[in-house]
Amino acid sequence: MALIMGSLRAQHLLVPMDDTQSNHLKAYGVTYWVLANGGQADWLLNYQGGSFLLLDASLAVRSELDVRGVHYQHISDAVAQTLRATLSSPSANTDVVRLEKAPRIAIYSPKTKQPWADAVTLVLTYAKIPYDVLFDDEVLYNELPNYDWLHLHHEDFTGQYGKFYSSSRHTEWYQAQQKEYEAMAQKHGFQKVSDLKRAVTHKIRDFVAGGGFLFAMCSATDTYDIALAAEGVDICASVFDGDPMDVHAQSKLAFEHCFAFHNFVLERDPYVYEYANIDMQPEERGVSEENDYFTLFQFSAKWDPIPTMLTQNHTHIIHGFMG
Repeated sequence: MALIMGSLRAQHLLVPMDDTQSNHLKAYGVTYWVLANGGQADWLLNYQGGSFLLLDASLAVRSELDVRGVHYQHISDAVAQTLRATLSSPSANTDVVRLEKAPRIAIYSPKTKQPWADAVTLVLTYAKIPYDVLFDDEVLYNELPNYDWLHLHHEDFTGQYGKFYSSSRHTEWYQAQQKEYEAMAQKHGFQKVSDLKRAVTHKIRDFVAGGGFLFAMCSATDTYDIALAAEGVDICASVFDGDPMDVHAQSKLAFEHCFAFHNFVLERDPYVYEYANIDMQPEERGVSEENDYFTLFQFSAKWDPIPTMLTQNHTHIIHGFMG
């Protein structure tokens, strides 16, 4: 009996992340669950889509995998050691990263209902990965350092209310959002929503400088950098903040403050659903949603582990979104 139990303890669980996996999102969720419950896992970079090797093969872990419908394989300690050695070989573009901590995740999102769904929130909920929703209050009250990862919702950090003025200014949700944001700005001592949002971008900048991970999507991707570049510059039309934008706003942008984008040109028309020429529309690219594909680059697992982690996927050819 002692030999049998010892053999079970020596087993590992391989969670493949290639096309053999039955539920990729819930596989991430189970791996997070293992870490959150004190377990450990090895992330096998550039191996079968970035598979996970769970170091705990207990009944509790196997039951969790079964309940969530995640495909896995039992492998012995000897096989696991051979696999680690193979992937760690200098001649292979693979590597093994030990995961020991479940990161705390925050979603920057308004507390009121929005007329769209946030994809990452839906994914995390489906995968059963816990997260907290933060907004301007929590960010300005310095709660970000309590987290490891921050996801930015479909936010407009320029104070132009998503540039929905033309299409939605008469809708109930748009008017409620404007009132909510203006009240939030006054609460924190700012005359304009754009000033409030810029203060938020500074807090997020400090969070990243301190080692925090930042993921932005939709309008948060470009408006974050636009807000940083427009420090002390009024880039909002009067319909947004009650006074005209600076006619010299473009020449006053400080691109050195940006995270990712430089030399962009602002969109000044409040009736145009765009902030700058950063965002490329489908008709401008000449690519439709149906024939839009991009290929994931395979980074060097040993020399560039972070971009390697961010591009682990069961397929290298991805169908694009809206061209």
